Amino acid sequence: MIYVVGLLLLFSFLVSCEKDDEVMDSSALKSASVHGNQQEGLQDNGNPVVTTFAQNIMYPRGLKFGPDGYLYVATAGVGGNTLTSCEQVIPPVGPYLGGNTASILKISPNGDVSVVADELPSDINALGFTMGVADVAFIGNQLYALLVAGCSHGNSDYPSSVIHVNSDGTWSVVADLSDYFMNHPVEASEEEDFEPDGTPYGMVSVRGDLYVVEANHGEMLKVTTDGSIHRVIDFSAHYGHIVPTAIALHGNFYVGNLRTFPLEEGSSKIYKVTPSGVPEVWAEGFTGILGVAFDARNRMYVLETASVGGDPTPMTGRVIRVNHDNSRDVIADQLFFPTGMTFGPDGALYISNTGFGPPTGSILKVELN
Repeated sequence: MIYVVGLLLLFSFLVSCEKDDEVMDSSALKSASVHGNQQEGLQDNGNPVVTTFAQNIMYPRGLKFGPDGYLYVATAGVGGNTLTSCEQVIPPVGPYLGGNTASILKISPNGDVSVVADELPSDINALGFTMGVADVAFIGNQLYALLVAGCSHGNSDYPSSVIHVNSDGTWSVVADLSDYFMNHPVEASEEEDFEPDGTPYGMVSVRGDLYVVEANHGEMLKVTTDGSIHRVIDFSAHYGHIVPTAIALHGNFYVGNLRTFPLEEGSSKIYKVTPSGVPEVWAEGFTGILGVAFDARNRMYVLETASVGGDPTPMTGRVIRVNHDNSRDVIADQLFFPTGMTFGPDGALYISNTGFGPPTGSILKVELN
């Protein structure tokens, strides 16, 4: 059996709505449907301009713009040396060694980088893959972050969780995801690729709540600011072990999946999920999805961390835009294992590049015509 999370670095060497029906779907977005929208329609797009917005970012992951106009970036850290005595992830991925080396950074509009919070939980597995802060989101002016932690990840003091981050860099746990995962198993977990504390990857804020996608067990959760957790959908019960990773809101939720390794070209999909958890396959023909976003013209953008089949290959990451006429454009390519993306208030697309592999990554800015 191929292990989903740990093998990536090895091969890189190196809504409050209650309705089940569709919400705010536009006809433009409907053209991104699975019907008639296949990989062979890809075209190169020479208009976007790609520049480096910030560099020397260690293991950048999810990123969002705050109300202050700064870009907030989650980083995974480099793990540590702590081996816990609880249930471990089985080899060759486990065991994990934990530490406090993850951080949250913010980047000014002119590219200056500063630290928001540091010494957050981080872990490194037996293959050298690191996890820590996976994503960030805002509710009003309040910053929240998504942690991959817990005893099975070498961090017995802190669970995988949603945390509340203060302006002075202090933080506290809002919702204990580790406890939820252990007491609410999914229907079809993969025994030979199972992490007790889970691997939460993506998070978005919606009308005062947070929605989290967990990749290893395969589920999407609603987390309130008072710490309650509710399962929106168990992807494993519908589709098996697909490794959902990326989430975006556009009336309904749109979730992309990485899938297991080795990658199979064109096998990743975009799933539309209503606020109450009714799923359908919405678009397909992608590879290794780690990001989904929408621009102001209701066009979907999909981030592929690697776009070819087999072992994940450096410099094959790219961003695909799904146009209103069902065609697809390559917006940016030759990316080195990108791990997240978001649109800025300026209409540009910002990408965490080299989020896996060599520790020093960067944030790319893609200006679109």
